[in-house]
Amino acid sequence: MSPQVRWKVCWENELELSDHTELADFFRKTYGPTGAYNALPFEGARSWSGARPELRVIGYDAHGVAAHMGLLRRFVRVGEVDLLVCELGLWGVRPDLEGYGINSMRIVYPVLQQLGVRFAFGGVRQALRNLVLRLCRNGLATVLEGVRVRSTLADVYLNLPATRCENVILVVFPIGCSMSDWPSGTLIERNGPEL
Repeated sequence: MSPQVRWKVCWENELELSDHTELADFFRKTYGPTGAYNALPFEGARSWSGARPELRVIGYDAHGVAAHMGLLRRFVRVGEVDLLVCELGLWGVRPDLEGYGINSMRIVYPVLQQLGVRFAFGGVRQALRNLVLRLCRNGLATVLEGVRVRSTLADVYLNLPATRCENVILVVFPIGCSMSDWPSGTLIERNGPEL
């Protein structure tokens, strides 16, 4: 039986300290099992990893935060084309709820339409390939492989370059347009750190 989840859509500035603390705990427990390094950004009450979201879609059940997705409008450059998109990040479902079909996209999609962007996208690690392919079965999104994403680092380090380039699986959601409108190119320049 699928758990009862109630959804909340909120702007980042609507979150209280207690919300950040609860979300940080959620991310440590959700991302920690994939590697201790993945939980590090969420120490204390920090509920973001790189860039802070503009909007959050948070699912709650009787035990607290059940699922989360962050949204951030930004310009990216795909090939030679500058494109206003909504980046999706900080995706997560509490580990005890994985496999129950909790999907925030049915809540997120109408929000994306209200934001007035033509596309939403998210880059995910290769380890999540099967999960992403299941998400895209309904035709709502397209998976693009062989695309590199170049981003600035969230913090400046004297011993590291200011940017990094990653090979990720890109998930693209056309919003009020066709996937054929997505520019061609195998490099996306993200103007800032990843969400």
